[in-house]
Amino acid sequence: MYMYAVTILVSLVFLHILLKLWFPYFVPEFLYVLKTIAFGLRMSKYKKKQPFYTILDCFLDAVKRTPSKPFIIFENRTYTYMDVDKQSNKVARALRTHTSLKEGDTVALFLGNEPCYAWVWLGLAKIGCATALLNCNIRSKSLSQCFSCSGASVLIVAEGLKDVVEEILPALLEQDIAVLILTKGCDTAGMMSLLDKFEEASDEPVSAALRSAVSRKSPALYVYTSGTTGLPKAAVITQERLWAATFIQSLAGVTSKDIFYINLPLYHSAGFSIGFAGAIEKGLTIVLRRKFSASQFWDDCRKHNVTVIQYIGETMRYLCNTQKKADDRDHRVRLAIGNGIRADVWKEFLNRFGSIQVRELYAATEGNIGFMNLSGKIGAVGRVNYIQRKIFPYLLIKYDTEKEEPVRNSEGLCVEVLKGETGLLVSKITEKAPFNGYARNLQQTEKKRLRNVLQKGDLYFNSGDLLRIDEDNFIYFQDRIGDTFRWKGENVATTEIADILSMVDCIKEANVYGVRVPGHEGRIGMAAITLKEDKQFDCSSTFSHVASYLPAYTWPRFIRIQSQLDITGTYKQKKVKLVDEGFNPAAIEDPLYILNEREKSYIPMTQKTYSLIASGQMQL
Repeated sequence: MYMYAVTILVSLVFLHILLKLWFPYFVPEFLYVLKTIAFGLRMSKYKKKQPFYTILDCFLDAVKRTPSKPFIIFENRTYTYMDVDKQSNKVARALRTHTSLKEGDTVALFLGNEPCYAWVWLGLAKIGCATALLNCNIRSKSLSQCFSCSGASVLIVAEGLKDVVEEILPALLEQDIAVLILTKGCDTAGMMSLLDKFEEASDEPVSAALRSAVSRKSPALYVYTSGTTGLPKAAVITQERLWAATFIQSLAGVTSKDIFYINLPLYHSAGFSIGFAGAIEKGLTIVLRRKFSASQFWDDCRKHNVTVIQYIGETMRYLCNTQKKADDRDHRVRLAIGNGIRADVWKEFLNRFGSIQVRELYAATEGNIGFMNLSGKIGAVGRVNYIQRKIFPYLLIKYDTEKEEPVRNSEGLCVEVLKGETGLLVSKITEKAPFNGYARNLQQTEKKRLRNVLQKGDLYFNSGDLLRIDEDNFIYFQDRIGDTFRWKGENVATTEIADILSMVDCIKEANVYGVRVPGHEGRIGMAAITLKEDKQFDCSSTFSHVASYLPAYTWPRFIRIQSQLDITGTYKQKKVKLVDEGFNPAAIEDPLYILNEREKSYIPMTQKTYSLIASGQMQL
């Protein structure tokens, strides 16, 4: 018996060594497949339930299991699962009493990160309403458009955003939109205070019959994403799709004992779907922060014993740029989940803050394919997995960046790139991998559908992203195509910015694009403009206009004045050459300007300023 046990032990050790030598990524890939299958089985079980088992039902079960467990920690206050449940009951009852909301309606939330985000959403879910998550940085035209495309009949507003909504209030009232503000009183005609209504309402549970028609395909959320053109669009997140996003935590290795730190905005799919909804699925505790702070990040983690953090590439860079301290490794963080971290920042982060498992992922809010790096390979977003590719077919195809379209062969079909080449990621649209499109925007929905990819009549989702697969089958994100770029963790739609710039009195036309900046993740906004006849570039009024109408992360930091804008044969503005030329005065003869917040103006761009930016001595 002893020899038998020794033989088994030796065999296992030998097998482990062989796997390490010949199949070093077998274990993480095997676990990936097992977890994916387990999730698929769970979803099959939920689909059979009538009514459909939603994230709200999952939350209610967590309340029954662990009513006293902390759910949200926020600014030195702790809210248990039971606390949040009771608050959401108050929300549901108040809205039923003071509005005409009913199952199937949509409500838009215009709030920042705070605990009421959780109980307002849960309260709305309890009465069968979908929720549109408005970016609290948007203003004016963008705010109106985002609200309208969701089809919402009610807008719930944070107290601090009252002035912003008052700008578009007349238009909302013309459409009979109910505007509710989270205060105990309101003297603005057309707005109703809501906080007092919540406090007066009962915290007793509401009937499940109020949401009896909710199915797996019912909209749970509308999350806004900047597409390749135009203003932000509302991606439809169904109840089933929301479940899929919560699975990311399990895939990364999060457990119910973890404490999860959320400093990303809840209006983003990462903060809400992966962070908040994922926490409900695991039944864990959230530490919620209003906004990211590099200087207070690790103090928060130490104070609350945080074990899992979320990130985008820029947040990791900001953390690495803080002053080094003796206690940099004094924390309990074991997992970091996110996307967009550069390889050099990744290395620096691990060297400085310790052996944290970084789970870099690739996913799109509206997309039907995703990857996660479970092996720790620095720079990769995942690895080609045979089973995943069989269930969710995808490929990388050749893309002509000048013509802004896929390369096709003589038969009119797309051409798959070779290993090591960069290509456009497309994924097959199937029942298992649907593309739900954008609310009230059939044109933009159709633009994301790519037909005749491998054979006539097939249908794929066009991710708009360029990726590369290396010889070891690791997948790397390379760039974005079209008229969208990413800066400060936000997607920026260039057409929207160009429209705003064209409203400036001196500007005739504007072509907006993103340019790379040494030491920064993503691309920063730049605009090539032409001036109206007999007009000079008005530096201060252009700054004032940009600052008044646009969130800071979308501001064009550089202005290039041209005599005329280059266009294609189909009258599309050319961007590729402009992007390549960047903002170096030594390489550009056109007048160049840089935005200066201190002077509240655009000022001439000098070679000295360029050198400071290029060397990292001047941050943008």
